[in-house]
Amino acid sequence: MKSACKTQLSSARNGQITPEVEMVAERESHLTTQEISAEIAAGRAIIPANPLHLEMGLNPVLIGERALTKINANLGTSADASDLSEEQKKLTAALQAGADTVMDLSTGGDLSLLRKQMVSASPVPVGTVPLYSLVQDRSPEDLTVQLFLKELEKQAVQGVDFFTIHSGLLFDHLSLVEKRLGGIVSRGGSLLARWMRCNNQENFLYQYFSEIIALLAEYDVTISLGDALRPGCLADATDAAQLAELEVLGELTEQAQSAGVQVMVEGPGHVPFDQIAQNVRLQQQLCNHAPFYVLGPLVSDIFPGYDHITGAIGATEAARHGAALLCYVTPTEHLCLPDEAAVKEGCAAFKIAAHAADIAREIPGVDSLDHELSRARAALDWKRQLKYCYEPEKIIDLSSADPSSDDQHCSMCGADWCAVKNSSVQKN
Repeated sequence: MKSACKTQLSSARNGQITPEVEMVAERESHLTTQEISAEIAAGRAIIPANPLHLEMGLNPVLIGERALTKINANLGTSADASDLSEEQKKLTAALQAGADTVMDLSTGGDLSLLRKQMVSASPVPVGTVPLYSLVQDRSPEDLTVQLFLKELEKQAVQGVDFFTIHSGLLFDHLSLVEKRLGGIVSRGGSLLARWMRCNNQENFLYQYFSEIIALLAEYDVTISLGDALRPGCLADATDAAQLAELEVLGELTEQAQSAGVQVMVEGPGHVPFDQIAQNVRLQQQLCNHAPFYVLGPLVSDIFPGYDHITGAIGATEAARHGAALLCYVTPTEHLCLPDEAAVKEGCAAFKIAAHAADIAREIPGVDSLDHELSRARAALDWKRQLKYCYEPEKIIDLSSADPSSDDQHCSMCGADWCAVKNSSVQKN
């Protein structure tokens, strides 16, 4: 192990404004560096920034209730589809579409090489689920804490910024799962459930949590407390299993923060729209307002192929009530690995969700581009609309107007029926 280093959390608690705080403050213009540092010190915000990734050019981001809402893009291979060049293309697509963080969830191919390439190529924080690498070549029941700690250190040295670790799933929770319609849908959760049943022991990620966070503190790697019992269908939302694990995650949050480790907490999943606010409030109450990292949530189960929309609807509501990081859902969520196009669609849908929530939260200045675009639209100025919109290429592809033309009505109304032009005539 390397010698211990100061973490972002310990520095903030000591009143130190780190270079990373100053860097994120440039984007979070509604917050001062002192306010950002105070949020980190209280555990309400994090800057996932492995110092080794910083040396490679990482551009840090702030994740927290008072920060701009961020989005995460899940990438990665499977045993059936493993192509390093394709993963690089998907990473590029995610970055171009505005992903604030990315996660490598690969389970097939040369995982170490892929992870190394992704970290070195990514200017945004990179997360992983270390458990996946351990079961690539061994049975889940053969896992040990020694193997896990070794894998953590290996990935920390590669520059990974945050780890999803499912330490909140306990042996006693397994009986609660039997009452579910969808069971355990978390890959990490299912692997650990299998380990516990086969070995008839408590989750070793819970038993040895102190050793895990001690290692993370040495490398200043953020822990993302995984929700192994997140609901995978509406019928299981906010059930006894989910809530039992959430209580444990609250205890682990406090333990990790006490050790100087930055924490975010992962959340559901599939949740009816009317239960989303309740889920966010419960997490805030039980987990000391640690940043909430939600997958979706999806507000319906019957729209495979459109899950990026189903998830973005839930994500907007979750972020409006305080969720800090939205894990995107792609159109292929329940069907297959996403390709470049699906990654782009997922990012776009969740950028909309994040921005809509930030407007609803009345973050100062967040709607300035909306107003500029509206002014350009009112003036039928297509060139200026291209300047302020999220994806200029899409306007060019879809619009019938020629941005280089002086007569720039669109074909929806045509020149004679154009509301903007007719309003202008009435004014004159």
